Amino acid sequence: MRRIDLRGTTPSAQDLRRALPRAAVDITAATEVVRPIIERVRTEGAPALLDLAERFDHVRPPALRVPAEAIGRALDGLDPEVRRALELSIAHNREGHLQQVPAPATVEVVPGGTVSQRWVPVRRVGLYVPGGLAVYPSSVVMNVVPAQVAGVESIALASPPQAAFGGLPHPTILAACALLGVEEVWAMGGAQAIAALAWGFEDEGGSCEPVDVVTGPGNIYVAAAKRLVRGVVGIDAEAGTTEIAVLADDSADPALVAADLVSQAEHDPAAASVLITDSPALADAVEAALPAQVAATKHSGRIGEALSGPQSGIVLVDDLEQALRVVDAYAAEHLEVQTRDAAAVAARVRNAGAVFVGPWTPVPLGDYMAGSNHVLPTGGTARFSSGLNVLQFLRSQQVVEYSDAALASVADPLDALARAEDLPAHGASVLLRQGRGTAARADTFESAEVTDAADAGADEGDGGAGKDTGFSDTVGVLRP
Repeated sequence: MRRIDLRGTTPSAQDLRRALPRAAVDITAATEVVRPIIERVRTEGAPALLDLAERFDHVRPPALRVPAEAIGRALDGLDPEVRRALELSIAHNREGHLQQVPAPATVEVVPGGTVSQRWVPVRRVGLYVPGGLAVYPSSVVMNVVPAQVAGVESIALASPPQAAFGGLPHPTILAACALLGVEEVWAMGGAQAIAALAWGFEDEGGSCEPVDVVTGPGNIYVAAAKRLVRGVVGIDAEAGTTEIAVLADDSADPALVAADLVSQAEHDPAAASVLITDSPALADAVEAALPAQVAATKHSGRIGEALSGPQSGIVLVDDLEQALRVVDAYAAEHLEVQTRDAAAVAARVRNAGAVFVGPWTPVPLGDYMAGSNHVLPTGGTARFSSGLNVLQFLRSQQVVEYSDAALASVADPLDALARAEDLPAHGASVLLRQGRGTAARADTFESAEVTDAADAGADEGDGGAGKDTGFSDTVGVLRP
């Protein structure tokens, strides 16, 4: 692994972001690749999806909707040990996500005037589970559980068709769906699946109704597709290739640190594994432990490529303070803290998708059994975004209720602010309820005609000023 020596330097956060190893991911370029794919799915629907499956997945599914009997067969054929593991993962994740459900709250702002905060689930979600180099039944769990805990009414899940399984998604994916009670499963992958969930389509096996939110991990093209459908639907994040950072001092076990770097490198040749340490001796010991561990794994070629790539490396720092600045600048998807007093150190971390504290909390625990979610922000986006959680499927809704007396208590200051903003009808709406004034008082409205030039320069944010609404520019007079 390459080394980046920051000892004796005081780089800014911006300089650190430039210096630290990071996968070269250009989602902007990828959007231009997937844009015609998305447009084709939007306009053509199922025929385009079948053609694209043949092109990218090398199989034409017999039907896009996975039959119920296929889902049942997959569960019947599931290895009992894997079934028990999935059931445990589901149980742990349900417990972990239940704590995220916010409680409704009401505050009395003035006597008789309340504002309530309530949380309303979206009606329908589309959950994406990738295929590719590995099979991810755990991603079924991580997507479905928070949606179910949030109270989502309708769930559609998409996963790529597999040539080895007759155009169906991998049977372990289908078995996980069965365990979670997900009945609507579609054999479609990549950017085309994201577009199909966003716009919906008609198919011989039934229609796929458009969803409100799309979530789930995927490659750069899935991330690009999410960017292009954002606004049509909500998305969780533009997640990229996985990454781990390990913050360690000389108390860490180099064999454990090496094993954790290897575990994330196993995902993809572009996966990032980064060690941040103030101990050159630990760095040397970790590097010495890596060759044997890599050679002993099934996917040694993939792992070796990831560890030797520009996105991975060892960062040497002067001390813990500098290490924490590096950690926050890097904003890792997964951050392990293997130091003395690890919990106290972890509490000082600002930027990370998920933090794993101490030597007995490796990242793979979070991938499967911890009860946390493994769909996390990558590429430094943990500086401003969160991992997938229950809130992704909820909307905060404010409910306002004032009595006559409560409204009266704020009527005059409200009217003053409305007139200060040159929006006198706002104040008139309140004063009228107090028996003061009329709906169109001549003394409170601007009487001068607004010129066409003023119309043309009006702020578009004023609710449509300057547009022909059927009213004259003098309020209260209808145009013929």
